[in-house]
Amino acid sequence: MDIGQKTVERQKTIYKVTLIGGAVNVLLLAFKFIAGILGHSNAMVADAIHSLSDFITDLIVLLFVYISGRPQDKTHDYGHGKYETLALIFIGMALMAVAIGIFTNGAQKIAAWYHGEELAAPGMLALWAALVSILLKEFTYIYTIRNARRLNSSSLEANAWHHRSDALSSIGTAVGIGGAVLLGKRWTVLDPLASMVVGAFIVKVSYDLISRGIGELMEKSLPDEVEDEILMIAASEPDVIEPHDLKTRRIGNRYAIELHILMNGDITLTKAHDHADSIENQLKKRFGENTHVAIHMEPKETENPT
Repeated sequence: MDIGQKTVERQKTIYKVTLIGGAVNVLLLAFKFIAGILGHSNAMVADAIHSLSDFITDLIVLLFVYISGRPQDKTHDYGHGKYETLALIFIGMALMAVAIGIFTNGAQKIAAWYHGEELAAPGMLALWAALVSILLKEFTYIYTIRNARRLNSSSLEANAWHHRSDALSSIGTAVGIGGAVLLGKRWTVLDPLASMVVGAFIVKVSYDLISRGIGELMEKSLPDEVEDEILMIAASEPDVIEPHDLKTRRIGNRYAIELHILMNGDITLTKAHDHADSIENQLKKRFGENTHVAIHMEPKETENPT
């Protein structure tokens, strides 16, 4: 299978995984809103809004993965992989907006309760909705993250964490609703308190996603352990004396690697080129066939005997 076919297969898999997650989000979105309204649960309505943001990010992933899968062209010599990084940032921003809204709404409810306002006690329907959400979203997270890591897709991984954040938020929701249901009206404040905990957690997740995306857009280098492995692979090639001046970055789902290598100046150009080809092939075998590799060869002058 050539690189073009692999790219198409990768896109199809991402579409499939995202559509399955989208179907789960639509189902939960409707269930949570109904349960939140009929069950008088502020935390469940907040959870439903979170599911709505999940569905929106599914659409973002589908759009940007389609664009990022386009081949190199005259105006994009390195391909369109950065669009997948943009999807990562947009997902993080969507999560952040949802988190702030959830946290603020919960704080307003608690402030009203503190000033004597009686909060409506949530019903059992809202609790069941939270428990169902935990199971479905955790399953969706596991399914999505496995495929994201196999395909090396940052946008799919971000979407997986969106599913996980929904599962964890539903745990907080279940605790808050369960406490309010089981402990009576005096503890109805646990419901909005749970929604604030949910919001704070999602802020952390969204911040991490946005930071990672901005780092990739700003050409942040690959992790130290990856760069060390690249240098080790280059240094293991015969006749290569000193790999140095390594530069790395991420372009969507692939790596870009540039480095200089020293070799004895008395070997033929053909042999030096063969060594560079060998290093390139090893790097592509390790990090993927789409890895961009540029190797600059430098001669190491041999000392003349005196």
